[in-house]
Amino acid sequence: MILILDFGSQYTQLIARRVRELNVYCEIHPWNKCPEMNDSIKGVILSGSPFSVRDELSPKPNLDQIKGKLPLLGLCFGAQFLSHNYGGEVLPSTIREYGRANLTHVDQSNILTKGMSIGSQVWMSHGDTVKSIPSNYKIIASTEDVEIAGYHIEGEQTFGIQFHPEVYHSLEGAILLKNFIVDICECSQNWTPDSFVESTVTVLKEKIGTDKVILGLSGGVDSSVAAVLLHKAIGSNLHCIFVDNGLLRKNEYQSVLDSYKGMGLNVKGVDASEKFYAELSGLTDPELKRKAIGKVFIDVFDEESKLVTDAKWLGQGTIYPDVIESISFSGGPSQTIKSHHNVGGLPDYMKLKVVEPLRLLFKDEVRRVGSSMGIDPAILGRHPFPGPGLGIRILGEVTAEKVRILQEVDHIFISGLKEDGLYNDVWQAGAIFLPVQSVGVMGDERTYENAVALRAVSSTDGMTADWCHLPYEFLAKISNKIINQVKGINRVTYDISSKPPATIEWE
Repeated sequence: MILILDFGSQYTQLIARRVRELNVYCEIHPWNKCPEMNDSIKGVILSGSPFSVRDELSPKPNLDQIKGKLPLLGLCFGAQFLSHNYGGEVLPSTIREYGRANLTHVDQSNILTKGMSIGSQVWMSHGDTVKSIPSNYKIIASTEDVEIAGYHIEGEQTFGIQFHPEVYHSLEGAILLKNFIVDICECSQNWTPDSFVESTVTVLKEKIGTDKVILGLSGGVDSSVAAVLLHKAIGSNLHCIFVDNGLLRKNEYQSVLDSYKGMGLNVKGVDASEKFYAELSGLTDPELKRKAIGKVFIDVFDEESKLVTDAKWLGQGTIYPDVIESISFSGGPSQTIKSHHNVGGLPDYMKLKVVEPLRLLFKDEVRRVGSSMGIDPAILGRHPFPGPGLGIRILGEVTAEKVRILQEVDHIFISGLKEDGLYNDVWQAGAIFLPVQSVGVMGDERTYENAVALRAVSSTDGMTADWCHLPYEFLAKISNKIINQVKGINRVTYDISSKPPATIEWE
């Protein structure tokens, strides 16, 4: 595996994705919680950071067990740290580089930069620059404005790169990363969906033994893949619960329940919608709503777990982006964006341990794992759906009537995408019930009714997303259907915000 030490860069998760695209396993750990070095760690990457190495409070990792002993690659802040703290000099840039730049010098004989070309576009994002390096540091890459855009410490497998090879705009970044991971670290490119399934099932068998596990199914990709993995490991000792929280898509409860039973899973359906509505009554703050929904989920699972004799574990479909956005992965410096109902553990009164077999996978990796296990493509191809469901797509207080309206709107939108062959071109789509009313005219009468926003984005893992350029004719048709068929709606808008700066969901 490759160890990635996180200094809080917005691109740290992209580094992990690029490593895994090479079929090499990696983990992100905060710089101040570096794990013990062992034989499985073949190399280390230092991420970028919002800090300057010149700041008194900037991260100062102890690299005594790494530098000169394992292959080491510093990116941006990491490269500056390896210069600043070992005899070089880092100063504020006289000409700052943000965005595209081009390499004016590449040492094509160096093992890290071999195969890269002069003139290749790279992506810069820094306010400091490496002004000077120690005598045993050799420059291996430059741009027009940054002479020391890359270096190699002679006598060590230690390298520093000022640009970001993990970003797509660094057009030959994949070449550099492969050189480091495969040629320098000598990692075997054997971390595949099949190998993940095999190793995970083995670990689950050892971890759980003959204990019983309760798993909350949602109908989505993550919980479905987690369920099949656990079923492979422990069979009938897996007890699945599919909760109708009253916040699902139209007709979803029964149709999904039937599909799970067809997969051979031991599934029990629980209608708890009234409990969720009661807990959400009067709440308008997004975080309070998420926590209320999470609380009822836990309460329901606690009740159901008592009906399963000797249940010891709660299985969850938590994936990597959930962890990263919720709790600053492993306590690292990345900023918390929002809480997730399935991240952060359980209350003390609930005597179940948590098992999360997908915790370190991105969404596209989850789908590939599901495909390798033969899960129905109709399930794997479903758009992601938030754990709190329509509760965070209704801005303001959640009521049964608002849910009914939004279910109808969502059904028209999603059905339309499928009918027009657009569904698979979209990563995630849904409708948002807005907390505003607007004036309209229907027939000869004035109306004052609700507005909804439609949202459709393209993405690979949910960490970044762009809005989908759906055909105007399609949007016009869907808008017309919604306004004509859903009583209570007289205005439809389309969200053209990307992530960042917006998030995919509105709450």
